[in-house]
Amino acid sequence: MSTEDRFIDIEIKLAHQEHTVESLNQRVYEQQQQIDKLEQMVAALVQHVRNQAETGGGGAAAHEPPPHY
Repeated sequence: MSTEDRFIDIEIKLAHQEHTVESLNQRVYEQQQQIDKLEQMVAALVQHVRNQAETGGGGAAAHEPPPHY
């Protein structure tokens, strides 16, 4: 194998690696966006639960027996 063939082979491998790295980078970016969105949803849910607890959201009704008793 000549030096030129080796350089071509290295350039081909490098091009594939650059494509792979770019694909992985895009996927990591998408996953981070999804994580950020989920964190916002969890924070909103936590706030909702806290508000329900503070306002007594059904606390007394939770201890009452069901209507069929």
